[in-house]
Amino acid sequence: MKKVFQTNLYRTTRRFVLSAAALLMAAFPTQADNAPLASPIEGRWDISVDANGKVLPSWLEVRHSGTKTLVGQFTGFSGSARPISVVHFKDGKFDFAIPPQWEHGESDLKVEGTVSGDAITGTLVTPDGKSYSYKGVRAPSLRGKPTPAWGAPIKLTGGNEIKGWHATGENQWVAENGILRSPKSGANLVTDQKFGDFKLHIEFRIPKGSNSGVYLRGRYEVQITDGKGMEPSLDQMGAVYGFITPSEMVAKDAGEWNTFDITLVGRMLTLVANGKTVISNQEIPGITGGALDSNEGEPGPLYIQGDHGPVEYRNIVITPAK
Repeated sequence: MKKVFQTNLYRTTRRFVLSAAALLMAAFPTQADNAPLASPIEGRWDISVDANGKVLPSWLEVRHSGTKTLVGQFTGFSGSARPISVVHFKDGKFDFAIPPQWEHGESDLKVEGTVSGDAITGTLVTPDGKSYSYKGVRAPSLRGKPTPAWGAPIKLTGGNEIKGWHATGENQWVAENGILRSPKSGANLVTDQKFGDFKLHIEFRIPKGSNSGVYLRGRYEVQITDGKGMEPSLDQMGAVYGFITPSEMVAKDAGEWNTFDITLVGRMLTLVANGKTVISNQEIPGITGGALDSNEGEPGPLYIQGDHGPVEYRNIVITPAK
């Protein structure tokens, strides 16, 4: 009799515990139960802005935060990637606003648009009140690419002539004994040839207070600054401008030669600066300000910045994938 009573008590207690657990789970759903369905605007978008007939590249990323809020980041055709605190989305239409960065004007930069499958279209209003139309497509992931077999190295500097490059405006660059030198702010310099995946060796020096950058595929700027003694940051030496902070600051004194050794496969970047790995196989989310275009799935040129002060480059060698 005692054994039967204990068995019945165990069964009753077990049913009670299971029922209580079910009630608790219903009252307090797990994160998986509460996981939001992806909104059509979520993801990364490569954008082309029509600025009075001139195409200017931009980029947008939207993701959910919790169950109800959409947030993101945006790269305009100047400056760096900026956070978006809220993206409003309803019935296929979206809009957001972000404070001005380098633009003229005091108002927010405002973007509105419509999603249609893997395309977006809409209007961008700059802080000075100018309105431009744009169109965008989903950015390619470029993930999961195997390490390629490398081809023959291509030397892009040497001698006293500028070969294999062209200036984006009136040229101020000169070639002297294998050194490409921009004595003052002026045009940027772009390779005639375009590249997909590659390894790059490049050496540079700048005077105190100057600034430059190396654009990979013409879209992703690796920053060059007179940064010795500074903390690593998104806008200083060795950063992918606005996106990736290097692990440490390894800049040499102003006027000394520095080196970058860069490997870019898909979106994955490794950067060795002055012999130290400061970025190790990290993903570049999207284009940086000043990009030549937003066609991320295509090969692109190398370009070196000459519009932010004096700079010199030498021993530029790129090794493309076969």
